[in-house]
Amino acid sequence: VQLQASGGGLVEAGESLRLSCAASGRIANINVMGWYRQAPGKQRELVADIYSGGSVNYADSVKGRFTISRDNAKNTVYLQMNSLKPEDTAVYYCNADIRVYFSANSKTYWGQGTQVTVSS
Repeated sequence: VQLQASGGGLVEAGESLRLSCAASGRIANINVMGWYRQAPGKQRELVADIYSGGSVNYADSVKGRFTISRDNAKNTVYLQMNSLKPEDTAVYYCNADIRVYFSANSKTYWGQGTQVTVSS
């Protein structure tokens, strides 16, 4: 199983970016998919996650500005980031809880990070 993230970049404050993360491999089921971020000198933190049934969670700092969504047919999760602030600058990582075929248990997988830089 692999998670491939894309969509990071350098933007100015107030602008938008959309991150994508596609899971591939012998995937039987994906329960939760999410985005985390890690700024320099800080711990990795949850930004948002979304369950297969559609329920979502957001960090307080991004509520009202970020929207997480997923396409179950494509095993892909998206993060629409609007009204970006300099404090959103971080490496963003996607994450998914995946059960592969012929396995009874799921496992957490991480994608490679994608840099988001917001200038003031």
